Amino acid sequence: MSNCQGEAGQSDYHPAGDGHHHHHGHGHGHDHDHDHDIEPALKDSLYGKIDLDRVRCLNEHSAGAAQSIFKPWDKRKDREPYLESDCDEQLILFVPFTGMVKLKSILLWGGPEGKAPAKLKVFINTEDMDFDNVEGRKCTQEWDLVEDQGDLIEYHTRVAKFNNVRSLTLFIPENYGDDVTRLQYLGFTGEWTELREDPLITIYELKPNLADHKTPAGENLGHQNIF
Repeated sequence: MSNCQGEAGQSDYHPAGDGHHHHHGHGHGHDHDHDHDIEPALKDSLYGKIDLDRVRCLNEHSAGAAQSIFKPWDKRKDREPYLESDCDEQLILFVPFTGMVKLKSILLWGGPEGKAPAKLKVFINTEDMDFDNVEGRKCTQEWDLVEDQGDLIEYHTRVAKFNNVRSLTLFIPENYGDDVTRLQYLGFTGEWTELREDPLITIYELKPNLADHKTPAGENLGHQNIF
């Protein structure tokens, strides 16, 4: 039984310029809604709203590769640079935004020859995910992904579940048979709203209480997590 909150759905996609629906019955209840006709995605692109400096990835082969797959629209079909997993096929990506987002879709292009991801689980506003706890958490939505079609594919979200998003954690548990998983492009569409600080919090920070900032000698300043 899946731990995801957003499941089920008809599985169909629209090849660009085709105009016909193609249905894929996989015999399970995960979302498989995607669309090849992705030009309208440019209008709602969140490319410039990703906090790239804070993007993190677990099990990436090359440090910093995760940031490289968020590409401008005119570079979306470039096969390099890409993100590839390291010791097995699984990946966890943490993607924060610079404001509040209503997420409408995820655009993804996987690798060739079995390296394409086969499943995707997405969690909102969680910053403590790792391989020890991700399997036991309820995800916001799950998709069965299409094997490499030579282009990126748009997977639509259940928008009602993706309001007030400040960050996404994407978990790829398996691919189409290769030892490693490759992602050549990752993007998002939706609506972005600037975050405004609470004025009471701002005033308090301008006049800090010294007692709040005392740290006994040798005490650890903060806590460790994967991100």
